[in-house]
Amino acid sequence: MRITELRKKIGKTDLYIDDLKIESGLIHGFVGPNGCGKTTLLKLIMGITEPDSGHIDYEGLKPSDITMMSQRPYLMHANVYDNIIYPLKIRGMKIDRNEIDGLMERTGLLQIRDQYAGSLSSGERQKLSFLRAMVFRPKMILMDETLSNLDQDSEKLFKEMIIERHKEDGSTWLIVSHQWDGMNELFDSVHHMEKGRIV
Repeated sequence: MRITELRKKIGKTDLYIDDLKIESGLIHGFVGPNGCGKTTLLKLIMGITEPDSGHIDYEGLKPSDITMMSQRPYLMHANVYDNIIYPLKIRGMKIDRNEIDGLMERTGLLQIRDQYAGSLSSGERQKLSFLRAMVFRPKMILMDETLSNLDQDSEKLFKEMIIERHKEDGSTWLIVSHQWDGMNELFDSVHHMEKGRIV
């Protein structure tokens, strides 16, 4: 993916990316203080927000190849299981019940598979969002502070699963974080941001 002369002003955030090559098949970290434009950049890449100017060359990636996990995930008015398989259903992909059960068991969601998603705790919501993003094996995964509100064990599990999936399919990960400690070992490439710029 190539981003050139991309600009977006939202409130106090003035994002400008002159020229950025996001190499495929790597785990990229976007780190920097709150308000530096990290989330805005992900929303632009995802197509949630339109740029004021500039260009994103997806180099063959289709919208259906990309997914995004937000810090406060949107959940459908359905149970845990139906939320997780939704990306498979809308793409007409095969639903492997055993694989999904295995993922849910690993993250502690199997026992509450039939529970209404809206009743989950914040940590359980993040786990559901994580599995929902991984289940259809997208080529690019965007994570917006998804690891920041997890307990230590869950954070360790998420990192392990990210590394495993990345090794399996060579997917590209863009992980936004305001924390450097504890995250640097996860990244193949790090982009530091300040005041809307990559520095």
